[in-house]
Amino acid sequence: MNQRKTSGGATAAPVRRPGTTKRTTAAGSAASERRDHLVKLAAELFARKGFQATTVRQIADEAGILSGSLYHHFDSKETIVDEVLRTFLEDLTARYRAVLESADDARTALTEMVRIGFGTLEPHRAAITVMQNDWNYLRSLPGDRFGYLVKAEDEVERMWVEQIKHGQAEGLFRDDLDPKLTYRMIRDTIWVAVRWFRPGGRLNTTALAEHYITVLFDGLAIGDRTSHNA
Repeated sequence: MNQRKTSGGATAAPVRRPGTTKRTTAAGSAASERRDHLVKLAAELFARKGFQATTVRQIADEAGILSGSLYHHFDSKETIVDEVLRTFLEDLTARYRAVLESADDARTALTEMVRIGFGTLEPHRAAITVMQNDWNYLRSLPGDRFGYLVKAEDEVERMWVEQIKHGQAEGLFRDDLDPKLTYRMIRDTIWVAVRWFRPGGRLNTTALAEHYITVLFDGLAIGDRTSHNA
């Protein structure tokens, strides 16, 4: 920007060169889009090949750039997977919190949380796959860089277990079931689905969630449950 003097000797407001701000904004937007594109490419490789087996060169080759160009955006592949996982976990926990703040009862809360869980299978498929396959390795890396994975897992478990306990106290759920074990069975059902669910198949994630909700709350058997236990 240039400055000019007024006739009285005072300094006038800076004169902007036409188009400077627009060009800067456009360049920043393009760089951000490029970075997001690289993260998505890397996430797919991590999911397909495994994080440990994927190299920076392979990510660069997939993107059609030199390895050195990749380092212009990220200092390591750990930084990339960090972004992939944090994005998923922040989205998931934020949605869970919103449900817990608005739900009228525990059954409503759990129903919506199931829908959220299944709803992540498409947009966060790579992140979920990486967490399943590379959890132990990431947690073993020095410096506790991925310690937030355990913290996020603990927070999510607390949310679910509390709602199950609330439902039991309210008389909505059976009180002879262990809340933590129940949660873990629900959790595993949702996340393992990423291994066999295929977008564009007979069921989309919405239909998949509704089917599971029916099984979860209405069960598989028909008739009086107590009669089968006699």
